[in-house]
Amino acid sequence: MTTDLENTGLFNERFAKNLIPLPGFTVPQVGELAPDFTLPRVKGESVTLSDYFGQKPVLLAFTRIFTEKLFCPFCYPHIQELKGRYQAIQEAGAELLMISSTDPVQSAQVVEDLALPYPFLYDPSCTTFRMYGAGQALGAPLPAQYVLDQTGRIVYRHLFSFVDHNVDTNDVLAMLKKL
Repeated sequence: MTTDLENTGLFNERFAKNLIPLPGFTVPQVGELAPDFTLPRVKGESVTLSDYFGQKPVLLAFTRIFTEKLFCPFCYPHIQELKGRYQAIQEAGAELLMISSTDPVQSAQVVEDLALPYPFLYDPSCTTFRMYGAGQALGAPLPAQYVLDQTGRIVYRHLFSFVDHNVDTNDVLAMLKKL
């Protein structure tokens, strides 16, 4: 059994399991109830997605971070954009949950270095990435974004492509304001 510290670094078990480029095989559809999960949160209690059902809309942002110092060139600007727009997301009555495949040590360093204000959840096993159909390539799962209404139903999904890496935050805000 490995400890969290043994997985820190780029070349770890997560890297090996996500090396070969693969699409997401099971992709939840718009209109379906979002698959539930519970994940640990940096600097906080574990978060269970279904706790938000009946409360408020949720933006799930699956992000691609290789290590605490090595970010996907498409995801880093998106992480910063969401940081800058987090207050507007909250003012729209929603919550943002960012999910990374980094380990607990790396995740804590990312949150500290980037001063991220939103809940940052980590899933080094990549289980939730697979539940939500994020593909994988070159050592990490690919990014994906889902907008859930207050009942937990998926109203929008965006999966990574080289043409369209991450959803536009303005589009997300417009959706959230309509919910």
